[in-house]
Amino acid sequence: MLSPKTVKSTTGFGGMLTLEPGEFVCEHIHPYSEESVYVVSGHITMRIDSEHVELGPGEACLVPINVRHRVENRGREQARVIFHLCPLAPRPELGHIDTEFLPGREHEPAPQVGGHL
Repeated sequence: MLSPKTVKSTTGFGGMLTLEPGEFVCEHIHPYSEESVYVVSGHITMRIDSEHVELGPGEACLVPINVRHRVENRGREQARVIFHLCPLAPRPELGHIDTEFLPGREHEPAPQVGGHL
């Protein structure tokens, strides 16, 4: 939603994540950025390193720089989550490093996260 490419941000980027029941974001790290996560609706489980954090509407957490994390909707309703990462990685390909992969998709490139224009 708000990124160097869309609004020419220079310090970070953010957006909204929608997860249906049972959906998840594979475990990953952000080597240069901390990530703030705020739950708008539904419930999620954040695994931050080895700790599980349950979050519901109006609750938030912070993932420190270079810490493994995973987001999962274990609930029965759609979850909507606002996220923001900063500072930006020096290049987009350095912003998001997967540490977990979906079966058969191990060789897909990571999303281009952060970086300056």
